Amino acid sequence: MGSPVKRRKQFPGATAYFDRHGKRRWRFRKGGFSAELGSDYGSEDFVRRYEDAVNGHKTRGLIGANRTKPYSVSQLVALWYRSPEFLDLAPSTQKVYRGVVEKFRGEHGDKPVRLMQRRHVQTILAEKAETPTAANNLRKRLIQLMDFAITLDWRGDNPARATKPFRVGGDGFHTWDEEELAQFFKVHKPGTLAHTAVTLMLYTGAARVDAVTLGPKNVRSGKIEYRRQKTQRSGGVLVSVPIHPDLAEVLDKLPKDRPFLATQKGTMRSAGGLGNLMQRWTEEAKLPQCSAHGLRKACARRLAEAGATAHEIGAVTGHKTLALVQRYTEAAGREGMADSAIEKLIARPNGERNLANLPKRFVKYDTKPKQGKDNL
Repeated sequence: MGSPVKRRKQFPGATAYFDRHGKRRWRFRKGGFSAELGSDYGSEDFVRRYEDAVNGHKTRGLIGANRTKPYSVSQLVALWYRSPEFLDLAPSTQKVYRGVVEKFRGEHGDKPVRLMQRRHVQTILAEKAETPTAANNLRKRLIQLMDFAITLDWRGDNPARATKPFRVGGDGFHTWDEEELAQFFKVHKPGTLAHTAVTLMLYTGAARVDAVTLGPKNVRSGKIEYRRQKTQRSGGVLVSVPIHPDLAEVLDKLPKDRPFLATQKGTMRSAGGLGNLMQRWTEEAKLPQCSAHGLRKACARRLAEAGATAHEIGAVTGHKTLALVQRYTEAAGREGMADSAIEKLIARPNGERNLANLPKRFVKYDTKPKQGKDNL
């Protein structure tokens, strides 16, 4: 292998080298990660490979542009990555989608899209039956890809839509309850990063990717205001949450020139880094079932138990649809809400509040015997 040639500024991290045949090729390197970019600098295939590499994905099984078969799964994926549908997604969402799609492309990239049938999709998903959530995520991405293939006139139907999702037990990420929150704060005292992080996410409902960006710049007129990164590319909805006194007490003690959850150097912490810390903190508190996302659900639960409407909860969490809010509030205290519901029933307009003789209040019995031949 020859000496690397001069790095091109248009594609930072891309370096050229000569293979054993004397042909110049390009490689992307960043830290310990590297990925081949091919030999045709600046081509469509090169740009696609470079974009994949920047996002931490290797394009497997493809050496040059001529290896990408027309109308193949690989070509469909490459075109989808450059479509408005994909580009309008938040960077964090793009990264998650790529992680799912690239594994699928690595196994089936050379296959023709037009030949994919429902039985093929069912077989692919069945291989992930032991991890139903992963199987369902792949199914969603395949539905998107096949819908995109229809817009390209590559096919007239979507075989992935004809399949059924796997049934997933439980309700997703565990929602922190009050005992778990108390246990966490008993281990992680005020002034620690762990205490600050959990308090911030609990009282704002901010997702991990948004929590790391929040700082004094987001405080306006006693509120924390920001736009969710997940919806920012499409305009999003401004989230404006009044600062709870418990949160204000924590934030008042933090530096005013850096994000609330800044690193020791004063720079913004990565969402992944915060996730790793959260895992360590919850293990230290003997709460392995708890996570950062569970705090977002705990915030919604608390609001629901306090009597907030779905619209009010959505305004705090930044959800666009009430269906998502309902998913987050399923852990609300049913017992307390049932008590409230019965109290409302008791306080009917007729003013009856006596709980005695409940059967007589709900069912009226006719004590007079009926006349006629049917009265035996």
